[in-house]
Amino acid sequence: MLSEWLAPRAAALESSGLTRRLRPRPAGEDLIDLAGNDYLGLASDPRVVEAAVAAVRAWGSGATASRLVTGTTELHAELETALAAYAGHEAGLVFSSGYLANLGVVTALGGPGTLLVSDEHVHASLVDACRLARSRVEIVPHNDVEAVGKALADRGEPHALVLVESVYSVLGDAAPLTALADIAQQNRAVLVVDEAHGLGVTGDGRGSVAAAELAGVEHVVVTMTLSKALASQGGVVLGPGVLREHLVNRARSFIFDTGLNPAACAAALAALQVLEAEPHRPAAIHTAAAKLAAACGVPPSAGAVVSVPMPGPRETVQAAELCLTNGVRVGSFRPPSVPDGVSRLRLTAHAGLSDAELERACAVIVSAVKEVS
Repeated sequence: MLSEWLAPRAAALESSGLTRRLRPRPAGEDLIDLAGNDYLGLASDPRVVEAAVAAVRAWGSGATASRLVTGTTELHAELETALAAYAGHEAGLVFSSGYLANLGVVTALGGPGTLLVSDEHVHASLVDACRLARSRVEIVPHNDVEAVGKALADRGEPHALVLVESVYSVLGDAAPLTALADIAQQNRAVLVVDEAHGLGVTGDGRGSVAAAELAGVEHVVVTMTLSKALASQGGVVLGPGVLREHLVNRARSFIFDTGLNPAACAAALAALQVLEAEPHRPAAIHTAAAKLAAACGVPPSAGAVVSVPMPGPRETVQAAELCLTNGVRVGSFRPPSVPDGVSRLRLTAHAGLSDAELERACAVIVSAVKEVS
């Protein structure tokens, strides 16, 4: 039955060049990785690794239960306090992934009395959160502040959330956070900013919300992932203390999920401490991203992501394979992972790239794009 059901779908994907396949990677590969999200280059840092190992020895391999049962350790509390302080917020609540953090905050604040105004380029986790929230949803054109204001002003619901990313994960462009915060405040709405690609990258590492002097503002809520710049796993919602208490009682993706494992908590804490002690790392990301963008002839990125448009999905995959053959791993993003239907090579800069590695990567990528185009 499943074969008859799924075979036509698989054939349709294959004919469009949109089939995705898992590619297990070995440990210790000798290549230049521009596909992963280890923005600060800390995933293999001995300080981060040893912190995770020590946490496993002290707490075991898992949290053992949901956060409200026995899954909250002292490490969770320490991490929440540290993240909130670093990013400039009153309180934080750690989830088992950034995806679950977005689901949790939107569904806990959503419902029939809340309008959700969502930028058309937001991450899939926010899209799914809108679907689960039982709210009316208005999808507005990308970075269109006027459209956001109109949707808010015309609403009949007493409450509203505006959903955006600080730095968008495919195009690498920035949201106009100051204007969005102003229009939200004027219309008694809450601005929810996904800083997955801002933490450790923008605002000297503290994120775009802090850079815009919006951290700690009551109507601005921030979500972050710990799996990119902080080289770990998990997510966090940052905002007023009253929001944290509401999420503890209402966020289903928090209440009914096993707590983040202690090793991930400790690794994220250690990475955050490295970031604070070595504030030059975010600037190194921007330097690398600018060199990649210039070599590929595309606009500079607001963050670490450099997006290179390609003629189509097959050419994108072919270029990525050519790069890998020549020792450089890049991302190949195709529909539905791209918000505008344009397939792209997605290059992610990170702080650990040497000048020689950047030169080599640029040469390989430019050659691959030229060959398949």
